Amino acid sequence: MRRLSRTLWLAAVAPLWAQAQTPAPKPPQGPEVGSYIFRAESRLVVLHATVLDKDNHFVTNLQKSAFRVLENGVEQNLRVFAREDVPVSVGLIIDNSGSMRDRREKVNHATLAFVKASNPRDEVFVVNFNDEAFLDQEFTSSQDLLQDALKKIDQRGGTAFYDALNMSLDHLKDKAKKDKKVLLLVTDGEDNASQITFEKLLRKAQDSESTAIFTIGLLNEEERRAARRVRRALTTLAEATGGAAFFPKDVGEVDEIAQRVALDIRNQYILGYTPTNEAQDGSFRQVKIVLSGPARNHSVRTRTGYYARPAPAAGAGAPSSQLR
Repeated sequence: MRRLSRTLWLAAVAPLWAQAQTPAPKPPQGPEVGSYIFRAESRLVVLHATVLDKDNHFVTNLQKSAFRVLENGVEQNLRVFAREDVPVSVGLIIDNSGSMRDRREKVNHATLAFVKASNPRDEVFVVNFNDEAFLDQEFTSSQDLLQDALKKIDQRGGTAFYDALNMSLDHLKDKAKKDKKVLLLVTDGEDNASQITFEKLLRKAQDSESTAIFTIGLLNEEERRAARRVRRALTTLAEATGGAAFFPKDVGEVDEIAQRVALDIRNQYILGYTPTNEAQDGSFRQVKIVLSGPARNHSVRTRTGYYARPAPAAGAGAPSSQLR
């Protein structure tokens, strides 16, 4: 977990999987929005939450009183509450294996539609993968550069989406300029070439600074056992990080799904709290958001928890991604 390195406006607050440390009482200093003042010494656990009604529509008009946050079953006092469309650092992770050959054009169109529906201040990178993962476009807001990167075809017969996600998590940690981070993965098969195990990848994803993973699985349901394994892996990664998993029956549905993901990211609530348990013991803290009052029949989605770790030593960073 990391200390906030700078004073943040409430409108730009994004999840920093950090334990909170209450600042010592002193006169307010730095930018202020409403009753919240953010100082460099503040430490917060900040969550992004998506609320849906029974018809799967986004609910964006709730007040702070509708939300309760529990950490390991203990209710926490909310210090931050807002609903803001903040810019995001995004990674597009696209399957480039041989089985995707006839699907890539539609997938590319859908991912570009995702970018167009996103916040114009977002920064986006592209990772294509088969039996290896390649960073084919560094962070950019240029749709032309993203389109060129998505057109890079090197379709070989392997699927290493665990490694592709692992590389992308490292790249976000090293290079992302936005505090809120998202990965969108599109794949059609079971991982059969990665070096990292699923268990290590899941732990790393949960230990990341608020990176939500959204997954789209174009699965061959005739291969039932493999499809079940892939479905389970993609769903587990998404749910653990506050994202969502989608399994369209046809590649033509990916366009609509991608645009929905973009809207999801732009219609989230920001919740921040100072944990009552101040120990930085490396333990996993389960987090749950409960809706109350008239909102109690809505569903809410956020990450399932975080690891209570001290801030990393200065200069400790992840390895660079492979750019070709």
